[in-house]
Amino acid sequence: MRVPIDVVLPCLDEAAALPVVLAGLPPGFRAIVVDNGSTDGSPEIAARLGAKVVHESRRGYGAAVHTGLEYATSDIVCFLDADGSLDAGMLPTLTDAVDGGADLAVGRRVPVSRAAWPWHARAGNLLLSAILRRQRVPVHDIAPIRAARREQLLALGVGDRAFGYPLELLLKAGRAGWRIDEFDVEYRPRVAGTRSKVSGSVRGTYRAIRDMARVLRG
Repeated sequence: MRVPIDVVLPCLDEAAALPVVLAGLPPGFRAIVVDNGSTDGSPEIAARLGAKVVHESRRGYGAAVHTGLEYATSDIVCFLDADGSLDAGMLPTLTDAVDGGADLAVGRRVPVSRAAWPWHARAGNLLLSAILRRQRVPVHDIAPIRAARREQLLALGVGDRAFGYPLELLLKAGRAGWRIDEFDVEYRPRVAGTRSKVSGSVRGTYRAIRDMARVLRG
């Protein structure tokens, strides 16, 4: 029997979405919910639903993701947002790709409606992914769903602890010569009662682009 694969879910006030997200994990996948300072009872809900809960006091997407990676114990580790916008049913496709020789398997978001992906967030993503392709990183999205081997990720040495984390990961993976496989993944509106820290506002999108611009300059 295959050892369960850890799924890191960075979490900040996702109480409304967690029951849906955790119930949607495929068999053989176990959740590590990294609470990043929630005030809505998210960690208690996650624990009650059987997830492993760890806490990261430093605010930032990258801080939460890296802490989850450190706590993971499976060879392959997955990453997924905890807002219900992404299809967790795609995780086996990503892990199969890693088993098949990919160093990193990532999702390319395919929105089911305009409401799923506001124009300002989509525009920022298009710009950044175009920059990545010019640097020979073959992706069309900087999606928050991915899978890779734990030890390889740790050795890559991603240092950003804010919104720049996924961009730095892709840049370093490209420079290291990693094979990166990209798959379409359905992108839905977030579960009602939650709000995106990036696409939920122009300000959030600006902060993400600012953090990612810092990574590009670095």
